[in-house]
Amino acid sequence: MTVNDGAALWTLTRDSQVLDLNSSYYYLLWSRDFGSTSLLAERNGAPIGFVTGYLRPDEPRTLMIWQVAVSESARGVGLASLMLDELVERTGADALETTITDDNEGSKALFASLARRRGADHVVTALFTPEMYPDGHDTEFLHRIEPLFGSDDAHHDAGIR
Repeated sequence: MTVNDGAALWTLTRDSQVLDLNSSYYYLLWSRDFGSTSLLAERNGAPIGFVTGYLRPDEPRTLMIWQVAVSESARGVGLASLMLDELVERTGADALETTITDDNEGSKALFASLARRRGADHVVTALFTPEMYPDGHDTEFLHRIEPLFGSDDAHHDAGIR
């Protein structure tokens, strides 16, 4: 992903009508600074989905997923799962974290499915509660999934990324 993909991320986020929409500047900056830990899916050259993530500075083996979006035209075929699996493979992270509000059943199912595919533990705890926000945002629950690779995974053990 490059800075040139920032506009597509913003548009996909806006069109999702469910994700928190950040400024267009945010998506340009994200694409520039975290392009290697994010990805954009395209069909016939048109953006159809993305995953934004970063490796946590205090836990560089933990991949934090910020947003996952799939265009309406590409929903229902497993694209979100495919993108998550690809990003896990690319980064070689040992653990994955994301935050999800309690009413987001689709995202909860997506990450539970990732944990099952990986045979990983999936622990959910409250991370940011309404009283912490200046605007009364719903609680964001931290989903931590680990280990992402089994001890017999040659790809991970070889350090290939």
